Amino acid sequence: MSRLGQSHILAIGGGSFRPTDRYGFIEASALLRYALDLSGQDRPRLGLLATATGDDADWLLKMYGAFRAWDVEVSHLTVFPMPNVDSPKDWVLEQDVIYVSGGSVANLAALWRLHGLDEAFEEAWRSGVVLSGQSAGALCWHVGGNTDSFGPVLRPWAEGLGLLPYSCGVHYNSDPQRRALLHESIASGELPPGYAADEGVALHYVGREFIQAVTVDPRGYAYKIERDEDGDVKEFRIEPRLLTT
Repeated sequence: MSRLGQSHILAIGGGSFRPTDRYGFIEASALLRYALDLSGQDRPRLGLLATATGDDADWLLKMYGAFRAWDVEVSHLTVFPMPNVDSPKDWVLEQDVIYVSGGSVANLAALWRLHGLDEAFEEAWRSGVVLSGQSAGALCWHVGGNTDSFGPVLRPWAEGLGLLPYSCGVHYNSDPQRRALLHESIASGELPPGYAADEGVALHYVGREFIQAVTVDPRGYAYKIERDEDGDVKEFRIEPRLLTT
């Protein structure tokens, strides 16, 4: 259990990393500092997953480099062409924080279930491992959301791990397809009511309860989307707490 004694999920709409001026390197943003601090550890063990990109080696390497200035112990889990550790479940449970990158959430969920990682992540979450991720890595913890896993036209998707009983919207202010489709999917019942995050904004849950939104962009917001008894959808803007770098 984390020293804070609670189960945390940080679902990031965008902005986990920022580019630098040197050779295409990236740096971790204050959103990931926030995730690491939730672990309550002085030197947290951070586990990276890029399943949604097909375990792209270049992206994994960039993510490693993004934490080079921080006091954190970084490792990763891949499933292509086979798991890179003897026991993926044990690896998951050994971490203090998990970070899942964006990509294809549909492929990610299928592969995780194939390798028993859905159950491993639920056990880790209940034991206090902080679960975090961006885009696909945010959707996966929820019931579902909108995804381009099947093509450039977004589709509703409701096969997430369901640790959080909500829908999730990501990249909410940068992709014009997302808001309208999320509203339609909630109105039709394809997806449950939920929460959404702009670029640079993250949704923080303790247990299954939404606690607050945090942001690295003063122009970014989070949103709560509800459905009333008549099937009408209403969206409420949430003012996030601005994080300093």
